[in-house]
Amino acid sequence: MNLHEYQGKELLKSFGVKIQEGIVANTAEEAVAAAKTIKEKYNSDWCVVKAQIHAGGRGKGGGVKLAKSPEQAGELAGQIIGMMLKTPQTPPEGKLVSKVLIAQDVYYPGASETKEFYISILTDRGRGGNVIIYSPDGGMDIEKVAEETPERVFTESVDPLLGLRPFQAQKVAFNLGLTGQAFKEMTKFVMSLYAAYVGSDATLFEINPCLKTSDDQIIAVDSKVALDDNALFRHPNLEAQRDTSEEDPTDVEARTFDLNYVKLDGNVGCMVNGAGLAMSTMDLIKLSGGEPANFLDVGGTADAERVENAMRIILKDKNVKAILINIFGGIVRCDRVAQGVVDAYKSIGDIPVPVIVRLQGTNADIAKKIIDDSGLEVMGAVEFQEAADLVAKVLA
Repeated sequence: MNLHEYQGKELLKSFGVKIQEGIVANTAEEAVAAAKTIKEKYNSDWCVVKAQIHAGGRGKGGGVKLAKSPEQAGELAGQIIGMMLKTPQTPPEGKLVSKVLIAQDVYYPGASETKEFYISILTDRGRGGNVIIYSPDGGMDIEKVAEETPERVFTESVDPLLGLRPFQAQKVAFNLGLTGQAFKEMTKFVMSLYAAYVGSDATLFEINPCLKTSDDQIIAVDSKVALDDNALFRHPNLEAQRDTSEEDPTDVEARTFDLNYVKLDGNVGCMVNGAGLAMSTMDLIKLSGGEPANFLDVGGTADAERVENAMRIILKDKNVKAILINIFGGIVRCDRVAQGVVDAYKSIGDIPVPVIVRLQGTNADIAKKIIDDSGLEVMGAVEFQEAADLVAKVLA
């Protein structure tokens, strides 16, 4: 689950991380009022108008603008709200902007220069722990920095049992070239950032830029936060912030039916029970000359209604040219799945693509009889390879 910038910043703030303060606005009028509040609180006419979508590179797409007055903030907000913002991380058509963040100007003049850094925390599955990735070259594409000057990108591995030790946070501050008060502030920033990462069951925190202000404060100017869906039951307050308008409508619908669904770019719809079988099925489809159109695990308690809902979701993808249902009946009964397929045909009506069904395991013989007696034009398979060969045949 992804959070908007303003949501991520509020999460960071709750763990003691210093952030660029701001107020969310849904209209140009609200933007003016928010900018006036920012002006009164921070004694500055200047503020930043930032589009709120789940994508990076907003500035390059025209989604981040500097305003020199509350009135100009309203004008810029009026231009940004409602636009289809295109960035390297959005679909080709862009994403609709429905709200903006009116943020304080933190690039104020002072005794020393400002400096932008890059800091992120994510799970390192190869090492079985978390890793802090950071660079003194913030405010730009970290991928480009890693490609052109890899020596400017540092990593710090963290043992999940020991947690982040103070000396590791100090090492980060040292490698970023900080001294004095800025060194102390960065050490506290990194410790608080890691506490927020662990405390919210996140899978990614990315702060770009992380800013050293002219008075040596360390502030999160931006935030990209991804949370572990499997841990949201521990954070109902965070789950309530989910913005489904930013997600694929099919993914949202699948979640309402408690289906594990991930849309892909292929032409063969897959319906299986169990993640391991799903991966094997997708591999076999590719070996047979097709491309999986989705990952869809109906789970171990699949019944007829669940299978019907899964079939409807697969058929929403116009790229699907065939559907492969591959069920191994252990906990789930094959006859229930077969009945779900029959019910789907009766409820949906004409299914415009070939359907291949392979059912093995508990009550497979009953399932076969249900399919055979239904009169449906369903291609049955017994062996795994046989099902794959049928996929190749219908795609030829």
